[in-house]
Amino acid sequence: MEIASQCPPGSRQLNLKKSFKLSIRSLLTRCSKEDFSKAFPRFTNVEQEGFHRLFIRVITSLHENIEDEFESSCAETQVGTILDTVEQYVEEQSLDPLFFDKSSYVGDVERNLSTAKNNEIKYLMGMLEKAEEQKRIISTRLEQLKKEMQDFSDAADAVEKLKTGMLNYGTCNIAGSMIHN
Repeated sequence: MEIASQCPPGSRQLNLKKSFKLSIRSLLTRCSKEDFSKAFPRFTNVEQEGFHRLFIRVITSLHENIEDEFESSCAETQVGTILDTVEQYVEEQSLDPLFFDKSSYVGDVERNLSTAKNNEIKYLMGMLEKAEEQKRIISTRLEQLKKEMQDFSDAADAVEKLKTGMLNYGTCNIAGSMIHN
């Protein structure tokens, strides 16, 4: 790892540092004397000039501190080494003709996902059809049981009438035989 950190930084590392410095400059811009005077019109020219010099020193020091802290963080986390490794990996992949094409990979993933979703939809539709068929079978069986219950109830009524008729017939015969005797 020490060899990689001693090598001159790659383009990714240079781009990172340039981008950081450009962003810092845009965030911590210097203010002209005229702008400073307009911002603090109640102060005398001498006070404004003193504040302006102090402001310039603070901004310069802030720039330096932020850049130093950035460099220190990059060194601690080995950003340069990591970026150089990434750069090397990207270069190797671009030279490898067997490395997959990103667009075809995304297309494959999209097709696979679409196929999986379609299969899942077909499976769920099949399950729904089976459930509807079972519901139809259960409804038919329920209707059949209701009809059988009604038939049973009618049969029970007929048996009850027959029983009552037989009892009445037996009572009439017994009463008639008692009258004839």
